[in-house]
Amino acid sequence: MLRYFITKRLVVYRNPMTNLAAAPPGATNRRRGRNRQLVLDVLERATRPMRAYELLELLREDGFRAPLQVYRALEQLIADGAVRKIESLSAFALCAQGESRAAFAICSACGHARAFHDPALDRALRRPAGRAGFTATAATVELSGLCERCAHE
Repeated sequence: MLRYFITKRLVVYRNPMTNLAAAPPGATNRRRGRNRQLVLDVLERATRPMRAYELLELLREDGFRAPLQVYRALEQLIADGAVRKIESLSAFALCAQGESRAAFAICSACGHARAFHDPALDRALRRPAGRAGFTATAATVELSGLCERCAHE
């Protein structure tokens, strides 16, 4: 339990176990929201999924100095359902808000990835999981192949 006291209009919270100052309950870090929005903006403009270090290079001018800043923002965006990690590429891409299951068609020639959602695919994924006694909270399907443009070249 955190205890607090007020000193000249500043509320200071202390953990009674350690007697160290702590953030107030429910407090949010302002930069965390800013970093999350900056990462989201870059991913919205990207033409392909991006790796964390690519994001870091693009965001250096905005004050990003360490990979941890990018990874924290990505963790929050994934938790929000706005971003998905494409495991086969070790990269991140936008995903529709609130979709717990997504499929990505990934072009092996140009790297472009397109997210799509299909209720039939959702049912097809839930059915065997349910039979196995497993309740899936999220799923990502990755399809590799050629996009329409690369297939015609």
